[in-house]
Amino acid sequence: MFVPFDSLPSSARVWIYQANRPLSSPEKELAATRLREFTGEWAVHGTPIPTSFTIQHNQFIVLAADESSQAASGCSIDSSVRVLKDIEGELGISLFDRSQVAFWSEGKVLLIPLAELKENFRQGILNERSLAFNNLVQSKGAFDDSWLAPANETWLKRYIPNPLAKVK
Repeated sequence: MFVPFDSLPSSARVWIYQANRPLSSPEKELAATRLREFTGEWAVHGTPIPTSFTIQHNQFIVLAADESSQAASGCSIDSSVRVLKDIEGELGISLFDRSQVAFWSEGKVLLIPLAELKENFRQGILNERSLAFNNLVQSKGAFDDSWLAPANETWLKRYIPNPLAKVK
């Protein structure tokens, strides 16, 4: 059963899907229509649960479910993945490619290939305070509080060079 995203409790579970490019307005509308239909009917073992979605920065689809009465099961999660795969196909985008890391830079989403992170940090293109989208957050509370966070406060800290390692 669809509910407004902001009405979900901070304990609601979230899944974040990052598109490989920004969505145009018509693409965003199509994705929102598909997601609204899906969340309106999303159920766990036949029991509707409060669910929602939001599309952020024209590039991130965030699904959320209030699991306080019933946890999302493998089958219900699989159904959400099928909807997202359908959206991928309709829009010609990728939502499951984890080889790109998103940063917020100069008012827009900047995608950096995972394989180039260390070099970008080494060259100073990115630094420990660079704002990164932490798509690994698992609750709406964490999404609200720390989805966009300095790189050194996320899993990306392992890619940041240690300045003391240069001192010999």
